[in-house]
Amino acid sequence: MKAIWNNIVVAESNDTVVVENNHYFPADSIKREYFEDSIAHTSCPWKGRASYYSLRVEGELNKDAAWYYPEPKEAATNIKDSVAFWKGVQIVA
Repeated sequence: MKAIWNNIVVAESNDTVVVENNHYFPADSIKREYFEDSIAHTSCPWKGRASYYSLRVEGELNKDAAWYYPEPKEAATNIKDSVAFWKGVQIVA
């Protein structure tokens, strides 16, 4: 699977985990040069507290376009530190 934004592959893995129709990419499969830490957080009743990354590609910013669970609840340990995308990031096989 590939995560693509602004015509650039920002993550690629043959080992994603699908949860609620989102592909979670292993942390070592993301191309860190495109990721910036965000102060944003959200909460899920069964997954826990999510942290966010913004993407910066070719000088363009996609704020809070990726999220991950650094300390997921027990039901979501299979996605610990894995990264999922939204906000126009295309996920393709």
